[in-house]
Amino acid sequence: MVDLTRDANGHTKARLLDLVPGRSGAAYKDWLTARGEAFRKGIEVATLDPFHGYKNAIDDQLEDARSVLDAFHVVKLATTATDEVRRRVQQQIHGHRGRKDDPLYRIRNILRAGQENLTQRQRTRLAAAWAADERHIEVEVAWLCAQQLRSAYHQDNHAAGRAVAEKIIDTFHTCPIPEIARLGKTLRRWRTEFLGYFDTHGASNGGTEAMNGLIELHRRIARGFRNRDNYRLRMLLIGGGLNL
Repeated sequence: MVDLTRDANGHTKARLLDLVPGRSGAAYKDWLTARGEAFRKGIEVATLDPFHGYKNAIDDQLEDARSVLDAFHVVKLATTATDEVRRRVQQQIHGHRGRKDDPLYRIRNILRAGQENLTQRQRTRLAAAWAADERHIEVEVAWLCAQQLRSAYHQDNHAAGRAVAEKIIDTFHTCPIPEIARLGKTLRRWRTEFLGYFDTHGASNGGTEAMNGLIELHRRIARGFRNRDNYRLRMLLIGGGLNL
């Protein structure tokens, strides 16, 4: 659990609050319960990845807090959906997994990149892949949908981003491409949390991911820990949480 409170300048300095065994909603709920009502009342925003166990714990223990679905995980859902479409179309056309000379396989890494970051050479490769077979249209549309979702986080202001997000919620679930329709239904179920990003000036789990990277680094340096209490205390020392 990580404190993502922002300073006066709007910058987040992540601080590790605690580590507990398990990756379940029950473990999260029990930890919140143990912190006491005063602690829970002070939490205004809670960020999370799309796991209902964490969401249930937040709804149960932090009923006054705004839940926010992390932007990285939202974009990852769209990227995964695009890759699933590519794999399915590849199988339907060729009857086997991608091989080095298959047009769709050759662009698999480009499909994970943001449109605005593509070089002219990469754009040319994409265009060639789309033109290679008219049945590639599903992959092209899925990629464009993923780019539209990604663009919601790159608008000039949060109001514009929210407008894009609302349009996505209203349209993706009707897409004839099953993987994109499934993505749309997921976003509709998480509507409040998805839109929460734009209502909280961009609250995200970035600090949590950074803290996790720090923990992994020091665990490797120590070549592992045999005692869980020592592991917890060492990471709290590193993550700045021992004053709690």
